[in-house]
Amino acid sequence: MSGQVVKNGARDVAKLTPEQAKRVVTFGAAAAVVGLGVAGAAYAVDRQRFAYSYLVGFMFVTTIALGALMFVLIQHVTRAGWSVGPRRQMEWVSGILPWTVALFVPVAMNAHTLYEAWMGPHAAEDKGIAKKLGYLNPQFFFIRAAVFFSAWALLAWWFGKTSAALDDSKESKTLTKKMQAASAPAILVTALTLTFAAFDWLMSLEPKWYSTIFGVYIFSGGFWSSLALLALMTIYLQGKGFFQRVSTVEHRHDIGKLLFGFTVFWAYIAFSQFFLIWYANIPEETIFFKHRWVESWQQVSMLLLFGHFVIPFLWLMPRTIKRSNAGLAIAAVWCLAMHYVDMYWLVMPNLDHQGAHFTWIDLGGLLGPVGVAALAIALRASKGSLFPVGDPRLPEAVRLQNL
Repeated sequence: MSGQVVKNGARDVAKLTPEQAKRVVTFGAAAAVVGLGVAGAAYAVDRQRFAYSYLVGFMFVTTIALGALMFVLIQHVTRAGWSVGPRRQMEWVSGILPWTVALFVPVAMNAHTLYEAWMGPHAAEDKGIAKKLGYLNPQFFFIRAAVFFSAWALLAWWFGKTSAALDDSKESKTLTKKMQAASAPAILVTALTLTFAAFDWLMSLEPKWYSTIFGVYIFSGGFWSSLALLALMTIYLQGKGFFQRVSTVEHRHDIGKLLFGFTVFWAYIAFSQFFLIWYANIPEETIFFKHRWVESWQQVSMLLLFGHFVIPFLWLMPRTIKRSNAGLAIAAVWCLAMHYVDMYWLVMPNLDHQGAHFTWIDLGGLLGPVGVAALAIALRASKGSLFPVGDPRLPEAVRLQNL
């Protein structure tokens, strides 16, 4: 390995070698080719089902990328020092966001299939939908989407570019203060755009249904799953010997604690949404859960309860699990799988009204966006440093110790 760096008291491999970078990009490209190939075959076989399945995969990837962006912003606004190393990996994941514009194309092409309830010719005949058509109309829908993608791409690009400048700049403190100053308004922009994107792309699948907490629900799942992906990347990089002091078992432990904490946070938001709808007992609200309590959707709903909360809550509770490579990796893979189940549970009952049935078409809808996301991460990882070498808080990260 090359690229040994001694700076700010930390000694670590700062960059991939050209051979390693080439292997990473090759893997990402292969994942994209395979994923898009399977997605194309799925589209050719069943276009209607593919539209819904692809929306699941698109939201799975996009929410993870948005969770990563929020992680980066929160570290800056809180002036966190422990996360200097992991923050760079989350910058890689947030780098997916500029690619989501292209990933949205199949959603846009199939919008009339997905949102037929309010895009269709008979939408105005339903009084419950007609009063929402000032907001729910195709023109405004795509204008909002353009705003979302522009904001996400700009934020991911600027914070990634400014952070990368820390690797060589002699003005690291100035750059750090710039990112701190920009992080608070960036959090507000990300939170608002994420919320309205959740309303547009998920909640409007059932246009009569509404939930004011839905944006927070989507954020909690996206942030939770981005932490799971961060845990896997950290375990891999540490296992390959890239980190000796910048990212250690102490940092892995902190990532595990955050994953545990957001397991509880997701459950709190999910229960709050369910409880308020159950208590109010308003037909326009209860219809959402009624559709998810039909036949085999009951089992999927119960899987979310136990798989998204109970099992990871109990598994991640011990300190030893959070400090164990194998224990944390198992939890991370499980959490990513449950986030996919969550997205599937939100979208697919609008197609499979009589019960859940997973097919290879659904797999194609997932592999396409995931393959492109893998390529986006690989390209970012192959360039620049594995951690911000010139970050003024690097010594704080090196000194991290969990009591």
